[in-house]
Amino acid sequence: MSTGVSERYEEKVRAGEIERDPVQRNLAERLDELAGILESWSPRGKGWFARFSRSPSPTPNGLYVHGGVGRGKTMLMDMFFETVQFMPKRRNHFHEFMAEVHERIAHARQSHAGDPIPLVASEMVGSPGLLCFDELHVTDIADAMILGRFFKVVFQQQVVVVATSNAMPHELYQNGLNRQLFLPFIDLIEERMDVIELTSAKDFRLDKMAGQPLYFTPNDAVARASMDEHWERLTGHRDSLHMKLDVKGRQVVVPEADPQAGVARFKFADLCEKPLGSNDYLAIAHAFHTVLIDDIPIMGPARRDHARRFINLIDTFYDNGVCIVVSAEAQPDDLYMKGDGANLFTRTASRLIEMRSFEYVAHRTDQANMALEAL
Repeated sequence: MSTGVSERYEEKVRAGEIERDPVQRNLAERLDELAGILESWSPRGKGWFARFSRSPSPTPNGLYVHGGVGRGKTMLMDMFFETVQFMPKRRNHFHEFMAEVHERIAHARQSHAGDPIPLVASEMVGSPGLLCFDELHVTDIADAMILGRFFKVVFQQQVVVVATSNAMPHELYQNGLNRQLFLPFIDLIEERMDVIELTSAKDFRLDKMAGQPLYFTPNDAVARASMDEHWERLTGHRDSLHMKLDVKGRQVVVPEADPQAGVARFKFADLCEKPLGSNDYLAIAHAFHTVLIDDIPIMGPARRDHARRFINLIDTFYDNGVCIVVSAEAQPDDLYMKGDGANLFTRTASRLIEMRSFEYVAHRTDQANMALEAL
């Protein structure tokens, strides 16, 4: 018999990878409960006896887990997905899934005379099945306009959905254009998913980053070793995954990532010497709450495009409460002194100084959580 979420969680506690948190432990037990229900469920059309059943078992409610950054939502959902003995099952970052939805709808419109959304929903999710989403976050009007219709079909197909989000259901797409057309999706969430708030008592980043320097200069072997030590402290290991984030049909490469820990690592060149923009940086900010950036250079007039992207990157991370650890050739005020937009870099330098303070880690996390009505 495979281990469950609670057992996997305790293994991590015993290994010293995480600290036991009673709220996380309770969610682990709730996920194990859902796994047990799924493993004994006899949905319509699934299993030999289901063929002869006049009254197939009702579809179990899924789970919608919300809470602030750094609380362990992704870690616990991934444990659930890995251990649950139910097929078919699928796990996606929500934005990756929606990028595929839009692509399939575009193709279906060329060959399908009617509304393509029910057809695409039926093709993508199977019937019945388990669908796990990480970081359900809606800002795109194109997503908002189709979600209610799409997931009406998903739930009709007896698909159980488990999702994580930083926002409560009623906060999704808040103040968005034509939001009234999005409200049926919120109704579906509250009808077909049990909403759980993960209000862990502390953000592990405060514990692991408290009192630690977060900005290393000059950019030498000592800085590299310090960055490596931070990676190991934040993730509990030296290993990393190479992954990609789908952003509106394009892919942003993440050279080093630990999705369960919510930590990623890039070189400056990965982020600012490639044609990335606000949507790309926002996708990174939604996927990871802590980002390590190596090898930030001193920039002159010839690197004005790199400086402009760096300004955009830091603004996006700052506005989303992302914690950063960086190595750089110079202190913030000396990184971009001459060139187009150098006057704007004054604010970036100020933010870089603020973001390396303990007060930023504590206050920005607090601020984001208050905005989400989470502790």
